[in-house]
Amino acid sequence: MSEKSSFDELRVKYKDVLSKAFSTNNIDLLDSFSKKANECDRKVAMDQAFRDKLLDLLSEASSILENYVNFCIESCRRLMITPTMPVVLLGDIFDALTLNKCEKLFTYVENGVNIWREDLFFVACKNNLLRMCNDLLRRLSRSQNTVFCGRILLFLAKFFPFSERSGLNIVSEFNLDNVTEFGGDISGTLKDALDEEMVVDDDKNKLNIDYNLYCRFWSLQEFFRSPNTCYNKIQWKTFVAHSGSVLSAFSSYKLEAIELQKSKLNRLKPVNDVEMEESKEQHYFAKFLTNQKLLELQLSDANFRRCVLIQFLILFQYLTTTVKFKLESQELKSDQSEWVKDTTNLVYKLLGETPPDGKRFVECVKSILKREEHWNNWKNDGCPEFQKPKPAVQTESIDEVRRVKKRRRPVGDIIKEYETQSKHFMGNNELTKLWNQCPDNLAACRTKERDFMPSLEYMLSGGTSSGSGGGWGWRALRLLARRSPHFFVHTNNPIGRLSDYLDDMVKRISREVAASATANTANGDPSAVEDKKPESQEEEMTEEQIETDLIKDGDTDIEQVPDSTDVNDEDKPTRTRLTMITDSQLDVLAAKLSDWKKLAAKLGYKPDEIEFFETENATDEARAKNMLKLWFDDDEDASVENLLYIMEGLELVDACEALRNAK
Repeated sequence: MSEKSSFDELRVKYKDVLSKAFSTNNIDLLDSFSKKANECDRKVAMDQAFRDKLLDLLSEASSILENYVNFCIESCRRLMITPTMPVVLLGDIFDALTLNKCEKLFTYVENGVNIWREDLFFVACKNNLLRMCNDLLRRLSRSQNTVFCGRILLFLAKFFPFSERSGLNIVSEFNLDNVTEFGGDISGTLKDALDEEMVVDDDKNKLNIDYNLYCRFWSLQEFFRSPNTCYNKIQWKTFVAHSGSVLSAFSSYKLEAIELQKSKLNRLKPVNDVEMEESKEQHYFAKFLTNQKLLELQLSDANFRRCVLIQFLILFQYLTTTVKFKLESQELKSDQSEWVKDTTNLVYKLLGETPPDGKRFVECVKSILKREEHWNNWKNDGCPEFQKPKPAVQTESIDEVRRVKKRRRPVGDIIKEYETQSKHFMGNNELTKLWNQCPDNLAACRTKERDFMPSLEYMLSGGTSSGSGGGWGWRALRLLARRSPHFFVHTNNPIGRLSDYLDDMVKRISREVAASATANTANGDPSAVEDKKPESQEEEMTEEQIETDLIKDGDTDIEQVPDSTDVNDEDKPTRTRLTMITDSQLDVLAAKLSDWKKLAAKLGYKPDEIEFFETENATDEARAKNMLKLWFDDDEDASVENLLYIMEGLELVDACEALRNAK
């Protein structure tokens, strides 16, 4: 008794503090007070205090109840109460309110679906939410509260994930409790009980509704309720006969005449604005009445006709679709399938003729049934969990990245990019660089520093011709014509390739220079080789520096951007390693290239390719090295000089210095 009394006292204290905190919207007051007790006692007492306080608020407006539930949710996030309390409070509120008030308050539950799906509430509250919704559905009438029932089911569909199997009709069971009862007085015709204003004068549109047609029409509901009865041979014949009578009645009783009759009546009878609005309002019935005297009126109702025709389509789809839980004997024969196909076309035709917007309505129905096929296939596969597809960049190989990289940019885009930098694009990197070095290019060409001729030994000492571009070969030929006795020599051996000829000339001149140096050394003049420098050493060094700036790193001649007349890649000569960056230079540059993404974007790599480099390499140094190596391998414009030019424009000073000083 002492423990119970102490708990009651604690609950009363918590209720008083809760009332004060809720009235002032000060949750900190409740939090500071609850910390005085241990966690177990605090949560139990606080849970009961929230439910006790709710009893005092049930007579208040819905907005106050919503604020109270929000206050409870915030208390859960501060770990003052158990996570199930907000849903428990909602369940108590729905139990105490009328259905009209419950329908208004349920909007709050729908809008808070993201709250209930939080990790804090989902696991703890999903069963309570399902129980609360089921209790509401038991109180509702499926024929009178159809919209509210649909809202509850849609909320559950949004709340539970696709992988949740508790709400699925996995084994394809039917609602066999949905029995349609019909019957009454037998009479030859039912037309006497109809409203005279609804009778159409045109003889072609008159339809005699006898008791036989009435019974056949409502007997079809038994087949719609339990489609498996159609696989019975006798039942199938009954279904075909009844379907033929009903569809024949629909075909002979056109609704266009009814619409014309209504328009005539509206023109003859004056109506006010209120009656006009009421006539435009469309009524929806979840369950139609089966009284004999109503059938002709029902056949004149577009919604009623559409409801019956859609039932036919749903039944036909089930009969012709592969369902995992069907028996082996439940399969249509060829003649039955042919009848279903023809009848389906007839049903779609009748739907298209049913006003208003018949053709549009048919397209909507086809889309819904097509989607239903996907869900049926998903259940046949065992309801696999839905997963987001993996990004495509993770499946791309290096070959794919190279293939994308080989696409050249349009010349127009390159010209626009240069114009934004107040520069000119000449189609060739060397010409572009020379054209943008000085505002007045003709004046720059007339300077005395450019009027010189380098020595033959210096020009050819940088390496073989195969290691340099076309610009170096052009200069080498001009220099050989001026200073080499081997250039104008008659020979019977034709030159196959210019690079082979220059290689041979470089080797020959190198042997002559080495032999001359050996002879001078043997004569006691080891400095004789150095005496072979030009007459003005200072002038020659200046010229060499200028020439080095112009043809640095072999002065690679970058090809112009190709047009549609360019030859294929296979016909172009293969670039050798000497025009590319060395491994030591690549290592030094990659270590200093901190902002490699900026350089990669400038080199033309797309975001997915940059992401590929990030995922394939662990460090930024390895990523930069992989990116640069791929660029030098694949891009025909790649050279050390071009790379320096690009990095200077990006203000990558440390990387430029590292590349210049590397050997």
